[in-house]
Order: sequence, then C-alpha cells, then structure tokens
Amino acid sequence: MRWLLAVLCLSLTTLAPASTTPTLGGKAVDKVLVLKSEHKLHLMARGEVLKSYRISLGQQPKGAKLREGDSRTPEGFYWIDWRKVSDRYNLAMHISYPNARDAANARKKGVPPGGMIMIHGTPLDDEYPEWYFHTLDWTEGCIAMKNVDMRELWNVVKDGTLIEIRP
Repeated sequence: MRWLLAVLCLSLTTLAPASTTPTLGGKAVDKVLVLKSEHKLHLMARGEVLKSYRISLGQQPKGAKLREGDSRTPEGFYWIDWRKVSDRYNLAMHISYPNARDAANARKKGVPPGGMIMIHGTPLDDEYPEWYFHTLDWTEGCIAMKNVDMRELWNVVKDGTLIEIRP
C-alpha cells in the first residue's frame, strides 16, 4: 500500500507546473526600468534586459513630477502594487507614486504630490487610431504603451515588481 501512495505522490509532482511565476524567455522579470529620455521601458531579470518597448510619457516629459497636475512622469524607485482593467486605457498597472521622498518634497512646497500614476495601454478611439497616441507624449504623467505590448507586460510582470524611472 505504501508503494501505491509513493507512486501517486510522485505522479502528482511530475504533473504539477514547475512554477507559477510568469516568465519571459524562461526568466522571471524582477525589475521594470524606464528611461524617459529614450522613451523606453525595459523588462529586466538579474540585470539583463529581456525585452524593450517604446513608451509615451506625460505631456511634460522632462523633469521629475513635482506636484499634482504638472503632467510630468515621476522619477525614482517605486513598485507595481496593483492592477485593473481600465475602461479608458484597457489594462493598467499602478505605480506606487508618491514615495516618501516625493511626498516630503511636495509637503515642503505646500502642494499635493498627486497620485494614480499607471502604466497603461492606449484608448480605442475611432477618431484617433492607436498609432497616433504611440508617437507623442500625451498622458497626465502616466506611462503608456501599445495595447499589444501592455497585454504582454500584464502577463509577465507581477504585482510587487520594482520599477525604476530614470530621466
């Protein structure tokens, strides 16, 4: 009887998936790196770039976000902390802006830091096709991608992943 139990356990372990962590090219994404000056988002694994995407930024792409409503994309270290399906922008992943430094800088200036900074797709609009949005900086401070790219990001970047946004 014990041998039957052992065979059953062994069978179950070989049938179970090796990992539930999503991967890209067999490697788990451990960091998202955004280079604003290059309009690039890189998916990283242990310092290696796995894949890169072209992105759109806030309408004022130069400089770090200083306050709510400045149309700038933040700069610094954050986390992808939750996600949602968006009626306006398809898929959206929230960035944990403001961090402690952002909040302190805004407090010193006496202004609200803002929030709801996301990585998201582009609107589906008959008047303005997706390629129109993809060629300019149009967000209010978010990071936008083509919808096909956003779907891939959604599938391989898990909540809790570090995101670094550089100038």
